[in-house]
Formats: sequence, C-alpha cells, structure tokens
Amino acid sequence: MLARTWRQLPFLLWLVALWMLLWGQLTWLAFFTGVIAAIVVTRVFRLPPVELSGRVHLWHGLVFVLEFIGSLVLGSLTVAWQVLDPRRLPQAAIIAVHLRTDDDLIMTHTAVTASLIPGSLVLDADRDRRILYLHAIGVSSDRDVEKQRDSVLRWEKRIVQAVGSRAQVASVKQAEMDAAARRSSGGGRR
Repeated sequence: MLARTWRQLPFLLWLVALWMLLWGQLTWLAFFTGVIAAIVVTRVFRLPPVELSGRVHLWHGLVFVLEFIGSLVLGSLTVAWQVLDPRRLPQAAIIAVHLRTDDDLIMTHTAVTASLIPGSLVLDADRDRRILYLHAIGVSSDRDVEKQRDSVLRWEKRIVQAVGSRAQVASVKQAEMDAAARRSSGGGRR
C-alpha cells in the first residue's frame, strides 16, 4: 500500500496543483481541498497506476523545453507564412509515425508535444502498435512527410532522454542505429 501510494505521489501532487490553478488560489484551504479532491478522484476512478521511471535528467529536460519553445515560435511563423502566402495553398497529409518505445506515458507526452507545435495535430493513437496518426499542413512531398515523421521521433527521443528509464534510452538509441543502417543500405522506412 505504501509503495503504491509513493508511486502515485507525483500524480496526486499534479492533481492538487491543477485544483489550485483551477480555483486560482494558492492558499492552504485550496491545497487541503485539492488533496481531498485528488484522493477522492483517484479512489472513485480506479485508474491503472502510472509507472514512472524514477529518473529525471535535468539537462535533457532543459534541452527539451528550449527546443520546444523554439519549435513553437518557428511553427507559428511557418503556419502564418503558409496561410498568408498568396502563391500557393498549403497542402496537408495524414502521417503514421511508429514510435520506438512501448510506454503509454512516453506516447502520451509525445502526442501532446507534437500536437502543441503549430502545423500538426495528432488525430489518433494506436496504443497496441505504438503508432501516432498525425495531420500536418505544409506537406507537399515525400521529403516533407519524412521530415515531419522525424520531428515526432525527435520529440519522443527528447522525452525519453529527459524522463525515460535507462532501458528506454537504450531502446531509442538502438532503434536510431537500426534506422541509420537501413537508410545506408538503401532501404527506407514507411
């Protein structure tokens, strides 16, 4: 019981913080009612426990945040240019991205990150096959599709490096080496 509560502590703290933000109050009353609400929510809605790796790499977390902010700005400017460019209409595509890790939390973080970058939106996630289906604008060639796919995989890599387990980090590195070997031997990934 104590081990389960310890594993769920980050989730409970997140619910308390969310409660306080929703009420717009950083008071003791909001904190204690948030604790009560978090306990009620986690007991009434029996969600499977979220297994965290217990590993947080601050440097990679900072790199993720900085790259994310840069991508937000660049994505906003790119989408604005595509919309305002009178010479052409932006084309769109639905792109399947096969993720390299088998972790629901990493998949969720990757999907949210990819959706927050202007110009792309995750439409569906196939949990069993680890595939995200992404709608992207500004895609007019196979090269653009691969660029978008590589962007999502880069977000997955950044998230795994920041909060993934050592096994997940090794899995992503191995998948990158396998993909590089396939590309150098002439085989592509679809």
